[in-house]
Amino acid sequence: MTELSRRADALRALHRPGDPLILPNAWDPGSARAVVAAGFPAIATSSGAVAEALGHADNEATPVAEMVAAVGRIAAAVAVPVTADLERGYGLRPAELVERLLAAGAVGCNIEDSDPRTRVLVDVEEQADLLAGIRAAARAAGVELVLNARVDVHLRAYGPAEERLAEAVSRARRYLAAGADSVYPIILADPADIRSFVAEVDAPVNIMARPGAPAPVELAALGVARVSYGSGVYAAARARTVELLAAIRAGDDPFVC
Repeated sequence: MTELSRRADALRALHRPGDPLILPNAWDPGSARAVVAAGFPAIATSSGAVAEALGHADNEATPVAEMVAAVGRIAAAVAVPVTADLERGYGLRPAELVERLLAAGAVGCNIEDSDPRTRVLVDVEEQADLLAGIRAAARAAGVELVLNARVDVHLRAYGPAEERLAEAVSRARRYLAAGADSVYPIILADPADIRSFVAEVDAPVNIMARPGAPAPVELAALGVARVSYGSGVYAAARARTVELLAAIRAGDDPFVC
């Protein structure tokens, strides 16, 4: 078994419903090392945070070579599994996407089901084909990549509000059948909806920790298997930097609380 295979297996095993993997997403080697030093067993990147740190915008505005290189620097900086947020794949064919991802040292990825540029949900079968292609390419490379399928129904306010949960469940089931390991109904926050979603998909579920969402301990009780923070940690660090700079500009001591 290769080192990448071992890391992929370790990452998959960390997805335990009721005892979720907590992922404060990183954006560079320094933040990744800080996450590991704090005791977290894996690293997830945030496309938005990485993009902004590189001087680009999110939504696949970052040149793919720069995004993958950033993932590679993060993976090289830590000795734990790394899963990368690759939006919808930057237009790469599955084989090339997997080749670049594994070459960077990552063993997992997020793939979303809306077009990052238009914000429109893609056809469910088209998305399932993409996920199946990624799964097949990873297996051909000898690594059981941990594939997290993001479901953007609620993020994009797709369809009537009363039908969104059912649509998200339907899409999630199709993506799992296509080869996804876990599903990620991004911004789903109502505890009852989360409980229903978890029960109906009967597979590892990723929920984003954010204001208005249940706390990680509550998400664990709802059966969630993975909790990620998106660009939240990066945004908080950036906000603190702005405060420090304002204090310096005002002639104050920025390190006095």
